[in-house]
Amino acid sequence: MNHRITIAGSSGRMGRTLIEAVLNADDCSLAGALDQPGSPAIGQEAGAFLGQSCGVAITADLRVGLQDAGYLIDFTRPEGTLAHLQVCRELGVKAVIGTTGFSDAQKAQIAEISRDIAIVMAPNMSVGVNVVLKLLDAAARALSEGYDIEIIEAHHRHKVDAPSGTALQMGEVVARALGRDLKQCAVYGREGVTGERDPSTIGFATVRGGDIIGDHTVLFAGTGERIEITHKSSGRATYAQGSLRAVRFLAGQASGLFDMSDVLGMA
Repeated sequence: MNHRITIAGSSGRMGRTLIEAVLNADDCSLAGALDQPGSPAIGQEAGAFLGQSCGVAITADLRVGLQDAGYLIDFTRPEGTLAHLQVCRELGVKAVIGTTGFSDAQKAQIAEISRDIAIVMAPNMSVGVNVVLKLLDAAARALSEGYDIEIIEAHHRHKVDAPSGTALQMGEVVARALGRDLKQCAVYGREGVTGERDPSTIGFATVRGGDIIGDHTVLFAGTGERIEITHKSSGRATYAQGSLRAVRFLAGQASGLFDMSDVLGMA
């Protein structure tokens, strides 16, 4: 089977990583490449940065970019992703969404669109991160008493949302395992005289700097011991390969909203 894929944000770091992964996959081909209006990449060959000619020009016209595609992979911004999904629904194109920073209202829009097309949405497409999420569920249940929980994440200087979508998903997994609501128990910053730590809270710490791809650690700090569950990304290729696994999963789905647990058979 040949999966014809369009990449959104194709001139960005993640977009280029996705294009390279698609061009190197035996069962995938590049159907289109999208970028925002005004980008200097518009009109360029999508594979030019690799020194390859793939016959696909980068465009800002959503319908042109999606007209030959069966799938869209989108790691852009929430507003852009929602605009892309509306056109995907019109054209019957399935979608893999790695974009983060959606509001609850925007997530509800995506769920509504998924009634008509199949969508995989996950804040982190890495297979390893999604295995870590399963480990966190087990750890939180076993360490439900006497352990303070802190989530520390680090990303490159260009990342615009904080905490990262992956950190928030980790927090949601832990909170759910403990029977808590993350919105009620999360602490996103500490400064000044804060008083003693409330044991029912889940803390978040954010680091931004340099070219850090993505580091996440969940710390369970008890009396006399600490347990740390950590995932570190050394390159974006892992997200691209996870995205292609999501595309292959969507080939068998007509509609619905899925995550990487579904893709990996861990749901």
